[in-house]
Amino acid sequence: MKTDKRDARHLAGLHRAGELTAIAVPNPAQEAVRDLCRTRGDMVQDLTRARNRLTKFLLRHSMIYRGGSNWTCRHERWLSSLHFEDKALAQTYSHYRSTVQLRDSALEAVEVDLRDYFATDPFADAVARLGAYKGVTHMGGLCLGAEVFDWRRFPKARAFMGFTGLTCSEYSTGLSEKRGWITRAGNSHIRAQLCEAAWSYQHRPALGPTLRARQDGTTPATVARSWAAQSRLSKRFATLASRKNVKSVVATAIARELAGFLWAEMTADD
Repeated sequence: MKTDKRDARHLAGLHRAGELTAIAVPNPAQEAVRDLCRTRGDMVQDLTRARNRLTKFLLRHSMIYRGGSNWTCRHERWLSSLHFEDKALAQTYSHYRSTVQLRDSALEAVEVDLRDYFATDPFADAVARLGAYKGVTHMGGLCLGAEVFDWRRFPKARAFMGFTGLTCSEYSTGLSEKRGWITRAGNSHIRAQLCEAAWSYQHRPALGPTLRARQDGTTPATVARSWAAQSRLSKRFATLASRKNVKSVVATAIARELAGFLWAEMTADD
């Protein structure tokens, strides 16, 4: 049986026993930034759906782009060169293209608004330190900082991994132990951000000009931890990719380990 009265009595007992952990509570202004970050996440999902509808429409009519990655400048030129003889098909294609462009513009507008908070307290420190990691970027650092806010409420990295919902579910009884899919029981916004960042570790460790620019102004200790994370996760990605046929499973495993590195970064004293 679970009621509010029983929960309140249980919480009071835990508080008297000292089993509760005090955490920092975001103020209304900080919660507003978090809502804006979640708006960006919604815009990303809307853009992805619009792009998928367009590509599936083209696939139904045997129009497949083979010039490299989708949604690049070259891919956009290919999309602009497509024409349909049938009027209804041409109108359908026009509506799908317009929707993609509208969603792209909406996402860009939200990101412009979010850039104003990169150097604003209390997010400036998290943006600088998390942005020094490959795949995270300053935008990702702001979104993670706004969602987690108080990183020290997690006593260990494993606790933070569980909060993200990236840990394996378990169905064990007696002497048998069986693990299943990830729990997905945590914060979905953090989980999506980490999984997106994990894909960048499929490449070899390197310090490109973009990452070097993001690391300017950070401490040598942060740069060293960032390189250690990149070396470890890139090697781990390559190892798992050689064993797994589905790379999304590999990216999820890398995202779980990346969560541990980011927790260690934000709880380090230097």
